[in-house]
Amino acid sequence: MDALSLDGDVVAVIPPPSKTLWAAELPRALWMGATWWRHRASLTAAPEGDGRTVMALPGLFNTDGSNIVLRRYLTAKGYRVHGWGLGRNRGVRSVGAEAERLIARIESLSDQGPVTLIGISLGGIMARMAAQARPDLVAGVITIASPYAGPPRATNVWRAFERLTGERVDDPAVIARSTTIAGPLPCPSAAIWSRNDGLVAGTICRDDTTPAVEVTSSHLWVQHRPQVLAAVATILAGWPPPVSDQSLAAR
Repeated sequence: MDALSLDGDVVAVIPPPSKTLWAAELPRALWMGATWWRHRASLTAAPEGDGRTVMALPGLFNTDGSNIVLRRYLTAKGYRVHGWGLGRNRGVRSVGAEAERLIARIESLSDQGPVTLIGISLGGIMARMAAQARPDLVAGVITIASPYAGPPRATNVWRAFERLTGERVDDPAVIARSTTIAGPLPCPSAAIWSRNDGLVAGTICRDDTTPAVEVTSSHLWVQHRPQVLAAVATILAGWPPPVSDQSLAAR
């Protein structure tokens, strides 16, 4: 099925995940937690870090507490890891219309060079927004199950998004901002996604210009999944370390 966009172009309609996948979200997430111990060896074998500064951004209506496993794992790998420090993620209600509060937080952590952002779901969209606005502060962006590359109605949570953020997904200003966020980033980037996601269509969590890693996962607690943790560590290890202003001055 096709539909007309605001500018008159015909675009494909991407359906949200099926009701079957949606209903399976919680059982799959709980099973992942119950079998987490099986993957300790692969987590240990993932590459060590280079000490770069990393910020983890939570998903919709979540706080830094939702990323505690991810943050502890990356800290153990040798990174300087921080939460976003802005409470619950309610989109622009939390970061400002131009992401001012988020950018100020990133800037406060950039004493040793640009900061690498890892965003879960809506947190990934916020991370891409910050990278587009201030490329001088962002060393790289990893999105995890983040539906940045397609229409909000290709998710089962767009109504919750509207209630919690106060924005309407069909607002022209929101559409324009989303188009910018989906554009190529001025820094290294990677997308981790799952075609079995029950809340957001996996195909809108990646694009043709961004290196992508496919995992098998529910959306709930995807950032705790061992396959995702190891993928994040592997991606980070393959990126060049950020260069600080102090390092450049010393050359």
